[in-house]
Amino acid sequence: MNIVSWNVNGINACLRKGLLEFIEKEKADFYCFQEIKASLDKIPEKLKVLKGLHSFWFPAKKKGYSGVAVLSKKKPLAVVKGMGVEEFDDEGRVLTLEFNDFFLVNAYFPNAGDGLKRLDFKLKFNKAFQKFVEKLKKPVVIGSDFNVAHEEIDLANPKQNEGRACFTEEERSWFGRFLKDGFVDSFREFEKGGGHYSFWTYRFKSRDRNIGWRLDYFVVSEKLKRKMKNSLILKNVMGSDHCPILLKIR
Repeated sequence: MNIVSWNVNGINACLRKGLLEFIEKEKADFYCFQEIKASLDKIPEKLKVLKGLHSFWFPAKKKGYSGVAVLSKKKPLAVVKGMGVEEFDDEGRVLTLEFNDFFLVNAYFPNAGDGLKRLDFKLKFNKAFQKFVEKLKKPVVIGSDFNVAHEEIDLANPKQNEGRACFTEEERSWFGRFLKDGFVDSFREFEKGGGHYSFWTYRFKSRDRNIGWRLDYFVVSEKLKRKMKNSLILKNVMGSDHCPILLKIR
């Protein structure tokens, strides 16, 4: 099966920039969208009723902010919105689908923000997320904008960005511990080199110059490691300041 994860930076904005065409061309089994930035009444019906795809939406309570969605060819056994923690669930950050053999978790991690104003909030979210995932009794596939560049190789200018949001020691250390707790960064199983990013600021022609960050990951349970066929960054797909990522798994 093929799974796409994409921070669309506004589902309606991305729709105007070719989202439907991307879905029709890619023909993936699952699409995990983050930062949909739309309440249910602002999501076009054509996205809610796509032929052959079940759609599940978990917007934030605050209008025009955060929110996640999953489109799935297969009907899930169950759908869980949030983690059972109100301060995080109000922001529409985690949507979980259960299937016979695995859980698919779509997550949008908080950004620590300018001046690291939300770093403590993010670290609390990280802890709650890890606790939530560890309770799932089947192998897990996580498609997410983790809002962290794990290693220096995961951003173009590591020295200039030390201690800044998405590249603090606290965020990076947590991600490393999370992986050691039985998870795999799927992309690094297939690609060890640098220069591969999934986010570029709209400023300074950063995308054209490939001055970016790898913030988007498919993280899977160790038990699924042997089933992975490939993990790709679809860098040529436009429509957001992030590009989609793709996991191919048996």
